[in-house]
Amino acid sequence: MKSPFAMHRLLLALLILSIPALAQTAAKKKSGIGTDAPAGKPYIYKHSAGKPRQMEICFPPQHDPAKAKVPGMILFHGGSWTGGSLSQFRIACAYFASRGLVCATSEYQMLPKNAKLPAGETRKRVCVTDAKSAIRWFKQHATELGIDPQRIITGGGSAGGHISALATLNPGLNDPADPKDIDTSVVAYLWFNPAFAVDDTQDPEIDILRHLKTDLPPAIAFFGDMDTWKKGWDIAHAKWKSLGTKTIDLRLAPGQAHSFFNKDPWQTVTLIAADQFLVKQGLLSGEPTKTMPTSGEKLVPAP
Repeated sequence: MKSPFAMHRLLLALLILSIPALAQTAAKKKSGIGTDAPAGKPYIYKHSAGKPRQMEICFPPQHDPAKAKVPGMILFHGGSWTGGSLSQFRIACAYFASRGLVCATSEYQMLPKNAKLPAGETRKRVCVTDAKSAIRWFKQHATELGIDPQRIITGGGSAGGHISALATLNPGLNDPADPKDIDTSVVAYLWFNPAFAVDDTQDPEIDILRHLKTDLPPAIAFFGDMDTWKKGWDIAHAKWKSLGTKTIDLRLAPGQAHSFFNKDPWQTVTLIAADQFLVKQGLLSGEPTKTMPTSGEKLVPAP
């Protein structure tokens, strides 16, 4: 049995070891850098392939659906169209809910990489179909959620960015069970290094280049300038510009690769920029409640 003196020394050692972690957490809170956010309220928006598909929704403080009709946001996680989870955008959802939006993050059906498909089809189709269903469900339940179905924002990270784009720009890939009187149009996009693959040309339904339009709603896109996925984006962006589209605000993170936005300090930097973008569109008001990191990371406008 350990003596009281030995126990005291052990407790003192544990306290000393915990001080750096406590200090780091305190510094994050002081700087406005978020820690892990809790899950939003779960909803099942459909069943596909025999499984329930879920979204999590965060609501503004004291939100009363009977009295408020605020803009809604729905974000789709990344994961190469075969993985990922709702945890990716929980911090973003909690933050934008604190700023006055009803914010959801949605999962979707994913096929394995070795899935056997008809010639000319890719596994990405089912992702887009479920994303369209999620947006429609979000609009269909606008009264229950206290949102304005005419002011819906969408977006996502990597594969989720691609899915959000196709779900709103491609008129096809609809679930026959979806309500036909509800469209998937949105008023703005938040794209966190959307994965527009150069080899998507093999399947016209998921090839972003086949579905571009001049009158794209305002969009902000974030990319690390070292991201190998940026090649596909650059091709699409150049085509948008050739069509006369002037609604895309592209921001670059110097020296960063793919998925840089998932962790601080860049998570905070991109959320502040997204906040300011939404204020400019009249979808939020006031100043961001996060503060820029003291380490000095900043996004730069694309040339």
